[in-house]
Amino acid sequence: MAYDLKDKVIFITGAATGIGSRIVRIAVAEEAKHVAILDIAVEAGIAFQNELNSKYGNNKVQFIKCDVTNTEELNAAFAKVKDEFGYIDIVINNAGVLNDNLQVYVKQININVTALVTSSLKALELMRKDEGGKGGVVINMSSIAAICAVPDTPIYSATKAAVLKFTTAMGNDLYYSRTGVRFLTVCFGATDTPLLSVEKMGSFDSKVEAGIPETFKKLKWQSPEAAARGVVDTYKNGASGSVWLIAGGKPAVEVTELYNKGIALFDHLIYN
Repeated sequence: MAYDLKDKVIFITGAATGIGSRIVRIAVAEEAKHVAILDIAVEAGIAFQNELNSKYGNNKVQFIKCDVTNTEELNAAFAKVKDEFGYIDIVINNAGVLNDNLQVYVKQININVTALVTSSLKALELMRKDEGGKGGVVINMSSIAAICAVPDTPIYSATKAAVLKFTTAMGNDLYYSRTGVRFLTVCFGATDTPLLSVEKMGSFDSKVEAGIPETFKKLKWQSPEAAARGVVDTYKNGASGSVWLIAGGKPAVEVTELYNKGIALFDHLIYN
């Protein structure tokens, strides 16, 4: 079954800039009913909101200042959108940090894992068909760091592996058959956004940190527009529990079968 964005109410974190903002642009161009943009970047968020509303109509987009690690703020943002429109169709947990520095890694875990789980569970609560909702979809952003060897960023890689395991489990028929809420995992390759900049990255190891610029030169980069298009295509085509790779500027590729093969190999060792 193919899905579309027309008339959908969308809730997306970390969407004032980068990949998130490109997803918003695609959504409003494809006639989404409303898009709520959550971010801590107030100036950029308000400017983005005003730009899109002037082009597509008043209240097509609303910016909500929200620190996703603040559960009260996050829940208030969900409540605001739900109260205004009666439902939310799509939640995209896009906010993220990539920095293994000793001063930042705890914040990284809180944003990349804890806040994402909290948002996912709130979305499930509001959407689930077996408790009065109308179903929906949650898209969570993982990374190639969850499926490839990336020794430069062990803490970041661990957070994205957590996202992958959490989201594939939530997408299992154990939940989907009752809730009607699809859970999809997106694994991004290197994308040209502020998240992946030398200035914003760091390590607990000074030698590793010094080598980050050289590591960057070896990566195969993609534009945020290509990444965003891949997310939208994943939404349109992905079955619950599926895993998608968006890398190198290529169209989104489903890698669920490869992922499941790895799980099956370990299942065989453990249970036989």
